[in-house]
Amino acid sequence: MYGPKCATRTLRPNATRSFSTTSRFQAPSSLSINAGRLWETLHKTCEWGASHRYGENTRDTGMARLTLNDDDARVRRWFADEVQKLGCSLSVDQMGNMFARQSGKLGSSAPMIAMGSHLDTQPRGGRYDGILGVMAALEVLRTMKENNFQTMFDVGIVNWTNEEGARFPKSMCSSGVWAGAIPIEKAWNLRDIHNPDVSLKSELERHGYLGDIECSPKGYPLAAHFELHIEQGPILPANERKIGIVQGAQGYRWLTLTVQGKDAHTGTTPLENRHDPLLAASRMIAASNDIAKKHGALASTGIIRVPSNASTNTIASEVAFTLDIRHPDDHVVNTVQDECLNAFDSIASQDGKGVSYNWTIDTDSPAVKFDKNCIACIKAAADHLVGPEKSMLMTSGAGHDSVYTSQQCPTAMIFIPCKDGVSHHPTEYSTPEDCALGTQALLEAVVHYDQSRAYEGNVI
Repeated sequence: MYGPKCATRTLRPNATRSFSTTSRFQAPSSLSINAGRLWETLHKTCEWGASHRYGENTRDTGMARLTLNDDDARVRRWFADEVQKLGCSLSVDQMGNMFARQSGKLGSSAPMIAMGSHLDTQPRGGRYDGILGVMAALEVLRTMKENNFQTMFDVGIVNWTNEEGARFPKSMCSSGVWAGAIPIEKAWNLRDIHNPDVSLKSELERHGYLGDIECSPKGYPLAAHFELHIEQGPILPANERKIGIVQGAQGYRWLTLTVQGKDAHTGTTPLENRHDPLLAASRMIAASNDIAKKHGALASTGIIRVPSNASTNTIASEVAFTLDIRHPDDHVVNTVQDECLNAFDSIASQDGKGVSYNWTIDTDSPAVKFDKNCIACIKAAADHLVGPEKSMLMTSGAGHDSVYTSQQCPTAMIFIPCKDGVSHHPTEYSTPEDCALGTQALLEAVVHYDQSRAYEGNVI
């Protein structure tokens, strides 16, 4: 493994003057990604973690490749082999983030332009969320290599660890550590959601991915971060657009609420004598939805936990549930949270003798705006490939690693359509044509950024 080259200066988000947009950009006409190879590679890597069959074809499965399980370790080893075949150096930091770096013409020690996403999935996830972004980046490097094309500055790929937060419950976890938003000890100590004896750090150690490079921009700096991703929603197809130029991401906050009651016999305990946490939690969940709707926001509960020794004819002693609040305006997120907690106070005193509850914030991701220069490069690529009438400016409804990288380096994202807007589900699907188009846009946006960086003297 090789460590990153040393940088003498740092490029800060929005610290440079604006790049030119289309006027000086020369589309790399000789560089056309191999759509068939991209498609085959994407699905080959989905052999590790394939699950939840829904059809008769070989590829009619979803994915269950949770962070640092054995299948995730296998696809990581495959990824390491593939980038090293291309002559890339490979570095792994203290959170297991993998940085593959391909040299540019200038031989500069400046940080690389990164294409990043993740290889971990949801427990009942699909084949495109995150995975496409890494495979597209690999296809970009393969295309450059076979065409003897070199960017001016170094370019590369990042596979970020535990983006989903499904096994170790903190989303965008390792990009958050890299950005300085999440303390590394807190991230290392995250526990497997089903086995508290297993920590994220212990799994990094088990698979040999506890690197010795500091997980930070000081340990491995990036000049920019581009991420290709499926939209995970219905907006692109509803508007008959092929490329989404993502300007930023809405804010979201994850809470865990624990409602305490008292276990009692369901047949002998009158309603007025009960402390029923499950009834209270149900009312809280319903109330959160009504409050969010009032503000044009989203409130969702994805996990409800009752004690493992719960019984049909016993009132539960305790119930925990998650609450996910989202809106593009951080003020609205705060308002929805405050109104939910006020409502929960009232609900806790209802029904029998009432209950008590406490809450914690597990993830707090403020709304972000992406870098105008990166956005301009994606727009130039989209205009060249599909024209303005087939692309659109968008705000991401989901969190991504780019949310955190945007705090430390210029960042933007590309969206492509996914069938019926379905994601986090085994039937998640994007067509081969859309995957190829998004990958070509990624290639051209990165080349544009590299050219602009060299031409405008934005050397770092």
